[in-house]
Amino acid sequence: MISIPTRMLLVGACALLTLSACDSKDKAAAPAVKEEVVATVNGKTISKSRVDMILQQSGHAGQADSPEARQAVTDQLVMQMLIAEEATKKGLDKSKEVVEQLDLVKLTVLSNAYVMDYIKTHQPSDQELKAEYDRIKASIGAGEYKARHILVATEAEASDIIAKLKQAPGDFEKLAKEKSMDPGSRENGGDLGWFEPGRMVPEFSTALAKMAKGQFSEVPVKTQYGYHVILLEDTKPIEAPAFEVVKPQLAEGLQQQNLKKQMDEIKAKAKIEMPAAAAPAK
Repeated sequence: MISIPTRMLLVGACALLTLSACDSKDKAAAPAVKEEVVATVNGKTISKSRVDMILQQSGHAGQADSPEARQAVTDQLVMQMLIAEEATKKGLDKSKEVVEQLDLVKLTVLSNAYVMDYIKTHQPSDQELKAEYDRIKASIGAGEYKARHILVATEAEASDIIAKLKQAPGDFEKLAKEKSMDPGSRENGGDLGWFEPGRMVPEFSTALAKMAKGQFSEVPVKTQYGYHVILLEDTKPIEAPAFEVVKPQLAEGLQQQNLKKQMDEIKAKAKIEMPAAAAPAK
């Protein structure tokens, strides 16, 4: 499954500050809202809400909110405003490169705002979450397997190994170290550890499902990788966690799926033209 982020990262404080500092006309046109001010730089204010926003985003990265952190953010904003003013005085805000960067920042902020709004207004219902829980629970299967295998290139080699195991069943690990082509398990005597059936290719899992604990496959098991001789060492049931325990993860997963569907629908309705890439110069 392709994972779609539940929220796209917002742009950093510097980019946001630059956008607001260089886009003063838009800001002047907006209706005045009285806000708590934490600093004033050459007549321009830094609001508490801006510091709050930066700290909130930093909190997702593990930085705690504290008086020291607030002062550090405020100091950084002051310095950035001063530098932005100097850049504007030099006309850098009119340069093609800076204008394109500001357009990109605006594009990022708006697209992130849409994603956050969509997630906020499209919360999955308990009924949808329970249905997803039941679907995943059913897909887990009956249990987990602990197995070993010996992977070889031909059916004849696998049949020869099976014949040797019938004479000496305890030689499985030894034969795996000598014969197996699987570098990931060969040195451990073919040990695959514990795994769910769905992690293996279908032919492998199907063969395991027909075997009893302690039994090795009596016919070679063919997969895309070659021919396997499998030893089923143990099984255990899988106990699914309670619905309430995994409910937040289920909600996030469904939001990811729904968001991807929405993005696909938006793209499908759009008229997108991409000119062919220019041929390389000879």
